[in-house]
Amino acid sequence: MPKPSGKASAKKTESRLAMVRRARRINRELAEVYPYAHPELDFRNPFELLVATVLSAQTTDLRVNQTTPALFAAYPTPEDMAAAAPEELEEIIRPTGFFRAKSKALLGLSQALRDDFGGEVPGRLEDLVTLPGVGRKTANVVLGNAFGVPGITVDTHFGRLVRRWKWTEQEDPEKVEAEICAIFPKSEWTMLSHRVVFHGRRICHARRPACGACPIAPLCPAYGEGETDPEKAKKLLKYEKGGQPGQRLNPPSDYPGLPAQPLGGAAAAV
Repeated sequence: MPKPSGKASAKKTESRLAMVRRARRINRELAEVYPYAHPELDFRNPFELLVATVLSAQTTDLRVNQTTPALFAAYPTPEDMAAAAPEELEEIIRPTGFFRAKSKALLGLSQALRDDFGGEVPGRLEDLVTLPGVGRKTANVVLGNAFGVPGITVDTHFGRLVRRWKWTEQEDPEKVEAEICAIFPKSEWTMLSHRVVFHGRRICHARRPACGACPIAPLCPAYGEGETDPEKAKKLLKYEKGGQPGQRLNPPSDYPGLPAQPLGGAAAAV
């Protein structure tokens, strides 16, 4: 794939209107590349998604998915988890790292759900962010995927890519969220988040992007930061793009890749 021309001048001269058009075109093309994009945490209800998202901090979704079956078998409801012995909860979630802080957050949010919300996960941002361990990122994950309320989820992958694509120069997640929300219709926010994260995990990696295998390379002002040789770039692809399992043990029916393996099996890299 030839390197797009005018990279240096584009950084200086691209108008906001041109950037918005390019951003929306990238979104459309990512929708064709990842029509099956989805949250990569296994969950069956809003409570499970909330807990899994809290556990996903500083670890992979795969590791969380390998851990939560035993967790939800022991504590299927907020009431059950609120009554858990801290040391027993810590032992179950130990594989996800930072297990003491995460256990404290899970106990706190479960108790708040039991005492303040009738044992139900609330469907409003302003309520979710009052729960221990729950910030805007976690709240938007839950709202978008458990309640159908559109939201932008700014994780490390999302922030890295939108800065790489020159959609924003902001580093603060809330400022990134605000600027990206202004570019896209509200109806696109949740799926845009999934597509961008999918692309960041599969092709546009942090240290060595697979530029030569990237379907949106002609639209990317950062083309050339990674491997541009098509054959070498193909070897950098991950998950289904590289013929490997994804992160979910129970992926959606339209996912084209292989399911991940339970704890103790082969693990895919983030």
